[in-house]
Amino acid sequence: MSKVYETVIGLEVHVELATKTKIFCGCSTEFGGAPNTHTCPVCTGMPGSLPVLNKAVVEKAVAVGLATNCNITRNCKFDRKNYFYPDNPQNYQISQLYYPICRDGYVEIEVEGKKKKVRIHEIHMEEDAGKLVHEERSDSSLVDFNRSGVPLIEIVSEPDMRSAEEVIAYLDKLRLIIQYLGASDCKLNEGSMRADVNLSVREVGSEEFGTRTETKNLNSFKAIARAIENERERQIDLLESGEKVVQETRRWDDNKEYSYPMRSKEDAQDYRYFPDPDLVPVIISEEWIEKIKNSQPELRDEKIIRYKEEYDIPEYDIMIITASKKMADIFEEAISLGAAPKKVSNWLMGETMRLMKETDTEADNLKFSAENLAKLIKLIEDKAINGTVAKEVFEKVFAEDINPEKYVDDNGLRTVNDEGALRETIQKIIDANPKSVEDIRNGKQKAIGFLVGQTMKEMKGKADPSEVNRIIKEILG
Repeated sequence: MSKVYETVIGLEVHVELATKTKIFCGCSTEFGGAPNTHTCPVCTGMPGSLPVLNKAVVEKAVAVGLATNCNITRNCKFDRKNYFYPDNPQNYQISQLYYPICRDGYVEIEVEGKKKKVRIHEIHMEEDAGKLVHEERSDSSLVDFNRSGVPLIEIVSEPDMRSAEEVIAYLDKLRLIIQYLGASDCKLNEGSMRADVNLSVREVGSEEFGTRTETKNLNSFKAIARAIENERERQIDLLESGEKVVQETRRWDDNKEYSYPMRSKEDAQDYRYFPDPDLVPVIISEEWIEKIKNSQPELRDEKIIRYKEEYDIPEYDIMIITASKKMADIFEEAISLGAAPKKVSNWLMGETMRLMKETDTEADNLKFSAENLAKLIKLIEDKAINGTVAKEVFEKVFAEDINPEKYVDDNGLRTVNDEGALRETIQKIIDANPKSVEDIRNGKQKAIGFLVGQTMKEMKGKADPSEVNRIIKEILG
């Protein structure tokens, strides 16, 4: 009888905080600058340079801790994690081992209708390292220190997850909490959110943990799910063949869908941690915590409850809209500008989702403003444009965030409201299609649709189809 195995997973999630300057110096944190242009003696580790803590980093770390039900450490300190690596300019990283800023929290996830708490062991602040750029042509590596000193929080979970689905649900929950707080944009493709997966397997019913491995280089939810399944199978195959799992760090290659060992797993003592002598302890008062707590925005779970109470839109719409802070912001702002919630929801769930799929655009990267969506809805309500023209105009709004009112006027798209001119065109269409008129008189109502279509074509779409329909019926009695 073959053994049944259980997967045990814990995560270390690194999040770049959205501060304007780095954690210990005044250099810019902006992504994408020319190599080594966002640097100074502090973040390049020059001898004699002294770090000065950025207050905004502490506030954002506390905000994330409060939103994930953590206890805030009132007196926390920084430590030096000593190791040599080419992208680490000081040969140590300033981090927090002994007194992390947040501890003992949790987030609640839901997978296949079942809710579960994933415990958070700790959240600590630290500085990011630089970035190695590998040049294949010259067979060399270059170092870009722009990222060195960018503020990070590392969110360390307990080994509470049992499947890739639970891991993705946990990461998605964290991502949305942090985005709603404005603490980070959490873009995995740009490295502002990175997850290392600690995974082991054990026989179902066993109380002891198996030997775990840590998998790095995971920059998308799909890559994380694939890496988990691959590592689970790899470990089970080793155990089934009588071999042992080696505790090590592995690097995931998503193109090959394969992981390979990087180094044997180090323990904390290998890094020779000691308190950083250049940084004073961080004292966090009750008043400071209360101030941060009172400035916390409405998070997704609260938003879902409020939308259900305030807006007459389907629950499915609510779940999609609130799954992106950007989309939720557009929804609420458009309503504040006078648009009806159901109409805003229809445009977001219909044309917006269609164009997002066609253009492979993530919700967080939507360019159009709530103001221009509200203006478009107003044009439809005022019967200044019909539905067909509205969809055409929205494509421009979606792509370029153009002012729909100006676009409609500049391109002569307003609905023709001159009933005399409209009747004249309809009469012309009726005279040219006696067979359709006869079909209508014989009870074939579908023929009215043909006449409406011909009229709209003649009017170049600039007519109200319902008005055309009414006039045709009136003329034909």
